[in-house]
Amino acid sequence: MLGAPFALHLPRAPRDLLDLGDQGEGENVEILVVHGRTNEPRAHLRREERQRARQREPGEIALDVAACAVCRTDLQIVEGDVVARRLPIIPGHQVVGRVATLGEGVDGWSIGDRAGVSWLGSADGTCRFCRSDRENLCPEARFTGWDRDGGYATRMTVRADYALRLPDGFDGLAAAPLLCGGAIGFRSLRVAGIEPGGRLGLYGFGSSAHMALQVATHWGCEVHVRTRSPEDQARALALGAASVGGTDDPTPPLDAAVTFAPVGSVVVAALRNVERGGVVAINAIHLDRIPEFSYDLLWPERSVRSVANLTRADARDFLALAAAIPVRTDVTTFALDEANQALARLAAGELHGTAVLVI
Repeated sequence: MLGAPFALHLPRAPRDLLDLGDQGEGENVEILVVHGRTNEPRAHLRREERQRARQREPGEIALDVAACAVCRTDLQIVEGDVVARRLPIIPGHQVVGRVATLGEGVDGWSIGDRAGVSWLGSADGTCRFCRSDRENLCPEARFTGWDRDGGYATRMTVRADYALRLPDGFDGLAAAPLLCGGAIGFRSLRVAGIEPGGRLGLYGFGSSAHMALQVATHWGCEVHVRTRSPEDQARALALGAASVGGTDDPTPPLDAAVTFAPVGSVVVAALRNVERGGVVAINAIHLDRIPEFSYDLLWPERSVRSVANLTRADARDFLALAAAIPVRTDVTTFALDEANQALARLAAGELHGTAVLVI
């Protein structure tokens, strides 16, 4: 929870080398940048304008950004709970845009095509994880908004083979939340091993759980949602949850559970309700801590698994399924220079659905 709103600073910063695609002479790109912690209580985003200073790498495309959804991981990078791998860094990894320029060697994309960008920015393609359809675990993987500059900008670049085709049925605002919250929620269901018609628990009910519930009910699952927020409980019931309650409230015996809240105590709560042989999947890049619990909870072959990133196949499979259901996204829009306000409201628990920056 934030003690005070993020500060949005507007001075013109030095023009560092930054790859933002081919720009015309004198043409600037507006970006919001994390520089790291300052002497203020929280890190902050700073608005800058920069010109392209070098050619992008072959195989990349530049996108004119139309929308970028705000993820809790963005907040955790800005606040320092998730340590930035590179500073300065532009956050944002749920991006919808139009192809503006094509790099050398790019096939399959044309100027004006609509494209999406998700969390996975690249992988080496040669390691044992990549060769076994687990590119999300590649030791050399690079992630959008963590290693590579992301979509809190008017333009960004992405490797063409990691850009995603978007379903026609979703406009930019509706599509942006699908690209991480939706896709990682879908992967979480896979990791949890829930079968069609099974009994599933969802702990926490933010953007990702909102979409995971729609997938699970489409599969005919009986879904029990546990969250502290009465408003979120009401939203879950409206979307077809079989029951709702607080995070410590019991459920019927569950075949699987997914925890979304970045709080370790909900993992133990989920374990108490999972049936023998069931799986609790933790959908979080950062967790405060898991409290000590009795081994008796695990002994009947219950399992706890983390959900680390996502593959391109996860994203493609989910986007196709989202179009078929269709998944409904609930968004609150902000201008690019209101990103700090969006992050502050996310931190304060004041958003229902997903904040989306409209560029």
